[in-house]
Amino acid sequence: MKIAGLRWWIGALLFLATLISYIDRLTLSVLAPLICRDLGLSNLEYAGIGTWFLLTYSFGQTFFGKLQDRIGTRFGLALAMCIWSIAEIAHAVARSLASLSFVRAALGLGEGGHWPAAIKSVAEWFPAQERAFAMGIVNTGATLGSALAPPLIVWLQFRFGWQMTFVATGLLGFVWLALWLVVYRLPTEHKWIAPRELSHILAGQREPQAAAPRIPWTKLLKMPEVQGIVVARFFGDPVWWLYLIWLPLYLHDARGFSLKSIGLSAWIPYVAADTGALLGGWTSGYLVRLGWQAHRARGAAIVFAALLAPVGMLVGRVSSPVSAMALISVVLFAFQFWVNNVQTLPSDLFSSSLVASISGLAGTGAGVGAMIFTFSTGWVVDHLGYAPVLVASGLLVPIGTILLFLLLRRARNERPVPI
Repeated sequence: MKIAGLRWWIGALLFLATLISYIDRLTLSVLAPLICRDLGLSNLEYAGIGTWFLLTYSFGQTFFGKLQDRIGTRFGLALAMCIWSIAEIAHAVARSLASLSFVRAALGLGEGGHWPAAIKSVAEWFPAQERAFAMGIVNTGATLGSALAPPLIVWLQFRFGWQMTFVATGLLGFVWLALWLVVYRLPTEHKWIAPRELSHILAGQREPQAAAPRIPWTKLLKMPEVQGIVVARFFGDPVWWLYLIWLPLYLHDARGFSLKSIGLSAWIPYVAADTGALLGGWTSGYLVRLGWQAHRARGAAIVFAALLAPVGMLVGRVSSPVSAMALISVVLFAFQFWVNNVQTLPSDLFSSSLVASISGLAGTGAGVGAMIFTFSTGWVVDHLGYAPVLVASGLLVPIGTILLFLLLRRARNERPVPI
């Protein structure tokens, strides 16, 4: 049996994994007004729970990235899905700050294995001119999952209670896992791939998939282009996590939204983010098809998004909730446009055998930056309100972009030929 366009079915599976991961991680965020009230948590204590997730999520990406370069994405992503789905279900029995922090840390560890595997799978299954768009599809799972989560989770909570909501969302991962283990193989090993599609994929690969040089993390981190990608994610990703973790509480505390109103409206900015993910991938892919070098096409898309992101500085200054939601939507559109292209850079600059390791390091940098910003947000909100946080967040993507380009320029001067 041969399946036409099998690589797009692989992309669809990666999209679903991303969607599930974001529904799982947002369950706590959407229910935060209720859970914080029931457990008597302050903003700083809630920030601490998010920080535990980000701590294990950050270093889980580096761990799983290296592991997946060794054992492959099929079993590497399956292991990650098992860990995070069990942890999601375990939220149902958490009854204290300590137990909630523990299961949140376990969820972060498992979800840390998702992005290195997704980026490596895209590098394995798609030629260069299609990778950014494929990553856009995978990233759409993050934005669509974030859009679906508020109404779905609020509905489940009103129908079954918050404990069973965690059980229901956790079970989604095991359904996906069965499909993944049946479907996923490398293109060169897959019995369902047509010869024409295999030739199309391999023609766009930088090297044969069998090659697998071993380069330690310490050596990778000495490369300026790796430093640039890691630093860009360190500064840029806290913008996404700010809204992912704090948007429901911000709407509740600063804008007076009820839990029902959050469920009805908090999905809107993520639809804009969904558009940004797809359009960002399509834009740089279109430029590649016009004859641009891949890294220059990604760079043009990155600059456009970085110029748009600072509108986030105005979110706290507008009086209308509708205007605030519109500005947040622009910010998340810009971020997904930006990060989709930054995430594609490892597959443009390095051989496929290094992509998961470098993506894992970048994910760790992103997580550490988000962890610092998230915990700081808890203290600032308790003492000064949301306004300083929103202003600071508007500067982060431009700063990350400037540092990325400076380090990429240094890399070209030191080593003009990619490895």
